Amino acid sequence: MLEIIKYIVLGIIQGITEIFPVSSSGHLTIFSHLFNIDLDHLTVFLMITNTGSFLALLIYFRKKISTLITSNFKFIFKREDNFKPDFEYALKLIIAVIPIGIFGLIFKDALKNDLLTVGFSLLVTSGLLFFVYKTKDIQWKNQISYKNALIMGTFQMFAIFPGISRSGITMSGGLIQKIDLKKVLDFSFLSYILVSIPVMILGFYEAADVNESIHILGYSLAFIMSFIFSYLAVKVLYRFVKIKNLLHFSIYCLIVGIVAIILNFTL
Repeated sequence: MLEIIKYIVLGIIQGITEIFPVSSSGHLTIFSHLFNIDLDHLTVFLMITNTGSFLALLIYFRKKISTLITSNFKFIFKREDNFKPDFEYALKLIIAVIPIGIFGLIFKDALKNDLLTVGFSLLVTSGLLFFVYKTKDIQWKNQISYKNALIMGTFQMFAIFPGISRSGITMSGGLIQKIDLKKVLDFSFLSYILVSIPVMILGFYEAADVNESIHILGYSLAFIMSFIFSYLAVKVLYRFVKIKNLLHFSIYCLIVGIVAIILNFTL
C-alpha cells in the first residue's frame, strides 16, 4: 500500500510541476530521494507520467491544434492565403523545438540527475522568474516573430538540465522579448506538445529494452494522477497567473533549490 501511495504522489507532482514554472524533473528527483526511489531505474514510469501530462495538454489545446492542422492543410494544398498566419505560426513552433531536440540528443546521457545539480538549477529558474517579474510594467506585444521563436527555443533547450523548468525558461525567453504572457504560454505549451511526440516515441522504444519491474497498479494510478493534475494545473495557470504572480514562483523555486542543496549533503 505504501508503494502505491508513493506512485500516486509522484504522479500528482509530475502533473502539477510539468505545468507550473517550477521544474517537474527537479521535483521528481527530490521526492525520489525522499522516497528512496532510484529514478534512473524508472524509465518506463517517467515515460508514462510524462505521457499523462502530454495528453492533458493535448486535450486542453485540442481546438487550437485542430485549427492549426486544418489551416495548414488548406494553405499547403489549396493555397488559401487567409490561412497563411497559422502556417507561419506552425513554422515558428518547429523552429522553437529544433534547439532542444538537437541539444537533448547530444547531452541527454551526460546530464547528472542529482540533488546538487537540481538545487542550483532551481536557483537559476528562480532568478529567471524574478528577472521577468521585474519587467511587469512594460508594454507587451501580441505577435511572435521568427526571431522571437528562435530565442524562446534557444532558452527552452536548457530545460534538459534537471531543475530548469521548461515552461519557466520558455516563458522567460518570451517575456524578456516583451511578448504578451498568454501568447507566450500558448507558444510554450504547443511547442512542448510538438517536441513531446518524437521524445515519447524514442522513449518508449528505449524503454522496451529496459529490464524494469513494473507495478501495474502503481504506474496506472500515477498516469491517471499526472493526467488529471496536469489538466487542472493548466486551467488554473491560465485563469490566475499574471506577471506579478511570477514572484511567488520565483520565491518557491529559491526555497526548494536551497532545500535540495541541503538534502544533497544530509541524505
